[in-house]
Amino acid sequence: MARPDKLNAMDATFFRELPRALDEIVTTHEAAVCVLTGSGSAFSAGGDIATFIELGDVTKTRRHLRLVYDAFHSVERAEIPVIGAVNGIAYGGGTEITLACDLAFASTAARFAFKEVTIGLMPGYGIIRGPQVIGRRWTRRLAMTGEDIDAETARRIGLVEEVHEPDQLMPRALALGEQIRDNADHAVRLAKQFINRDQSAPGQAESIEATALLFTTEEHRKRAADFLDRP
Repeated sequence: MARPDKLNAMDATFFRELPRALDEIVTTHEAAVCVLTGSGSAFSAGGDIATFIELGDVTKTRRHLRLVYDAFHSVERAEIPVIGAVNGIAYGGGTEITLACDLAFASTAARFAFKEVTIGLMPGYGIIRGPQVIGRRWTRRLAMTGEDIDAETARRIGLVEEVHEPDQLMPRALALGEQIRDNADHAVRLAKQFINRDQSAPGQAESIEATALLFTTEEHRKRAADFLDRP
């Protein structure tokens, strides 16, 4: 993710390009494993709030949310394993895409949160996938409070598998990638497909509809404007 000046905030371009990039990695570069990380000091600050104001009506918002969900699902559906290397803050969509990764490691500098509630929204994908990865109670807590958790807490609740010092994060993620690569390619791909076979996310349509409605509320508009006006 490469918008370091925006803390790798996710915009429509990112959501469109992520599935294409994953396809290209497999088809053009014939990679066996993909490592997903962030440029600069952040993994991703989540959705680009400046673009939320432009969404307008429910129809446009639904279309945008389908793009978001398709991008996160593309990580789950990718033919090869995707390892998340969470190098810094992973807020909102940053935590959600961590949930989508097949495996995830975190730097000691990483912080995780569903910040959507602080601007009048909910983590639409996170509340679907979260219970399967970190359990219902932690999904509730993160979605309802907007609080941060550190890397060790993320490891303890199963959001990531390992925590490393910042200078060891990528070497460790790449080493795991090499370990996977050295195994039988077809066996690895089929294992991923079978493990992720039920990842169609029951409740997705309802989540999109509920989140789209939240985007139209006056409270969201006010909170998003206040966020953008912060010094």
